[in-house]
Amino acid sequence: MKFHPRRTIRALLVPLAAGLALTALPAQTAYAASTLTNGGFESDGTGTAAPTGWSEYGDTGASYTESGGHSGSYRLTQYSASAYKVETYQYLSGLTNGRYTLTAWVRSSGGQNAAYIALKNCGSAEQRTDLPISSSGWIRIVTPINVTNNQCTISINSDANAGNWINVDDLTFTSGTTGTSIHGADISSLAKSEAKGGVYKTSSGTSGDALSILKSYGMNYARLKVWVNPADGFNDKAHVLAVAKRVKAQGMKLLVDFHYSDTWADPGAQSKPAAWVGHTYSQLKTDVYNHTYDVLNALKAQGTTADMVQIGNEINAGILWSEGSTDNWGQLAGLLNSGYAATKAVSSSTVVALHLAKGGDKSGMEWWFDNAVANGVKFDAIGLSYYGYWHGPLSDFQTTLDDAASRYGKPVFVAETAYPFTLAQDDSLENQIDTTSELVSGYPATVAGQTKWMNDVASIVEAVPNGRGLGVFSWEATWTAVTGNGWDPTDAGSGNGWENQALFGYDDKGLSSMTWFSHR
Repeated sequence: MKFHPRRTIRALLVPLAAGLALTALPAQTAYAASTLTNGGFESDGTGTAAPTGWSEYGDTGASYTESGGHSGSYRLTQYSASAYKVETYQYLSGLTNGRYTLTAWVRSSGGQNAAYIALKNCGSAEQRTDLPISSSGWIRIVTPINVTNNQCTISINSDANAGNWINVDDLTFTSGTTGTSIHGADISSLAKSEAKGGVYKTSSGTSGDALSILKSYGMNYARLKVWVNPADGFNDKAHVLAVAKRVKAQGMKLLVDFHYSDTWADPGAQSKPAAWVGHTYSQLKTDVYNHTYDVLNALKAQGTTADMVQIGNEINAGILWSEGSTDNWGQLAGLLNSGYAATKAVSSSTVVALHLAKGGDKSGMEWWFDNAVANGVKFDAIGLSYYGYWHGPLSDFQTTLDDAASRYGKPVFVAETAYPFTLAQDDSLENQIDTTSELVSGYPATVAGQTKWMNDVASIVEAVPNGRGLGVFSWEATWTAVTGNGWDPTDAGSGNGWENQALFGYDDKGLSSMTWFSHR
């Protein structure tokens, strides 16, 4: 997490309407084939209501082909100037039973009651993927299915309000499956919140353990930051150890996020811990090793071995300034490798990740990791922060994530993302995101908007090729507005600028946006 300047969201683009009449027709005879026909909608030109191989149901005038494809000349569009419900579908038969994945390139204006691609009547539970909102850049989404009855129906659906639209193109239906393994949240604020009187409740209002409530929705991975000697005494080794016991007791995995500082480390601040100030570069390498080993070995000794570790937090400009800045890659590499070595000395199976706040910056991500690789930095996975209101559109996020996975041959995950469920604040400190102009176009500051954001980010991670998309951490799920639990560890009176992006509401009840944890 870092505190960013605000940015203007560009206006939604409006598609060209084909002007076809809205008429409700009975379903046409389903076209049956054992392979997907006309997945690129190239067979018919523009203005075709039922493209070759496809059938329609509902307000059929709202579904048609038009120019402007993702790769070829044409695409499928669903749009009407009036509210509409329409399905464009294709029935496949004679399939060999097994696991398949539908891939599609999509765009969407947002605003629909529902806009999704589904695989149904395949012998197993229907699978759906909602279309992320993107008015300009195309986004690839995937939907996996287990075919058990030799058939399957591919379905493109809109339940839309007047003027809403989607574009769909380049569908493929191939063997294989997809999914994400990390449905996580950063809960670094939890121990201090509870110590200061913070309360967490189920959606029905029963007070309970925050971790148990999160687990009940499907959370399976907790992220905990560790500071060296913080002024408030929280987020230190002792508190990480205590919360780790609770995490593991819930059956969750644990990511330990080393900041190598006494306070927030992010792209704009990588201050040495007070105890390390004045140390030489050689001493700092030893400091990193000893601190990393000490925390991780203590976790292992109490039976809560870390499953993943971050060597630094949002290290765009390095760590332990100035010795470990990106102005001196040789020294930065030495410090990062010191943390890697300490981690592996404790547990060879612990995944070591490097974390940048460059979720929408492909060239910046490449510059950093190309330098890291050239300087022999060791790592197992790549974590990216991606906040849509700061880091660019979802299409740029996908491009960056896919490139990170393929260019370096490593699994990737979202170490941090979040979205507001309201623009109101629950304490005296102005929230980081508190005006409509700061929001991502199409994603309102509501519980539904927060839910959709988390699910759409997870869908993009799921679509990373070759199964390299691990999953997502929500930041910061339990950081509600509790007096004394503000952002500044040196100031007990500091407030929280993030409570409107937690997963608990201002009444302390778990929000229904927690359902994103059950994403595939």
